[in-house]
Amino acid sequence: MSSPALQAAKAALTSIDLSNYDPEQSRLMDERCILVDENDNAIGAMDKKTCHLMENIDKGLLHRAFSVFLFRPSDGKLLLQQRAAEKITFPDMWTNTCCSHPLDDFEVEKVEENQLGVKAAASRKLEHELGIPQSQTPIDDFQYLTRIHYLAPSNGMWGEHEVDYILFLTTDVTVEPNINEIQAFKYVGKEELQAMFQEEGNLFTPWFKLIARDFLFGWWDELYKRKDSEGKVVAKSLAGLVDGSKVVKMT
Repeated sequence: MSSPALQAAKAALTSIDLSNYDPEQSRLMDERCILVDENDNAIGAMDKKTCHLMENIDKGLLHRAFSVFLFRPSDGKLLLQQRAAEKITFPDMWTNTCCSHPLDDFEVEKVEENQLGVKAAASRKLEHELGIPQSQTPIDDFQYLTRIHYLAPSNGMWGEHEVDYILFLTTDVTVEPNINEIQAFKYVGKEELQAMFQEEGNLFTPWFKLIARDFLFGWWDELYKRKDSEGKVVAKSLAGLVDGSKVVKMT
């Protein structure tokens, strides 16, 4: 029997007018995401617009994604971004450093061995969204932790349904934000982020809230516990901390 995701992929609808949205964000909706089943097996490709319509998500359409958490080595603070108002999904919300998709449009981003594809996509999108040169985010420096499967509506028509790879990175970077992608950014410590979650009026992306609720703060503690001889946090020190071989279903 075909999986719900595969059935949805075959029946996906694409007819939707994006003329009322930001032109650049509308153009990016033509990029092709990698469709997967519930076990993260690639089953095809579909444009972002189709992948993010709730009409298709409700039928099980599922795609591959990643979430990067970039920490400053000297003090272990996490780089957050606030999504631009121009974003079609989840505008104006605070979230982790970078969240996006490996694309079927690039051969390297389809490579699954050692999570090479999602790491290559992460380096590409850190440059696109935050202006961080790819020379500052070598693919080998990303530490993969696990994959989560979640579903989250955005604003009526749109939503997310992803198998999301969680990547940690510890490096000093130069940030020159793309204002069409993000409206603000800042480094925060654990206590600062916890206070942000409590502060009335702050909006956060659903995947960030789920990851923070179940994983982030414990892994952040481990980063501090495993500092190197210079007292710096190192993402690679978390290798083997988590069994990342299976997809974790989150609700």
